Amino acid sequence: MKELVEYIAKSLVEHPEEVYVKQERVGGNKVRLELRVAKDDMGRVIGKGGRVANSARILLRVAAAREGKQANLDVVEPR
Repeated sequence: MKELVEYIAKSLVEHPEEVYVKQERVGGNKVRLELRVAKDDMGRVIGKGGRVANSARILLRVAAAREGKQANLDVVEPR
């Protein structure tokens, strides 16, 4: 699942080397992923009205469901 989010993000941004995905288990079969990208690329990842980010979340949930898990994606402000 982490690789899926990295692939999607790197395909969208201008600075793929600054894409970072952190995966952590919340409990049992739940997984939380944090996506960080360059400040300039935040708009590309979030999209107009959050459409791109929501589409990525849907793809992630489908991939997680195939593995019998639940996943959540958070797009985090760059530092």
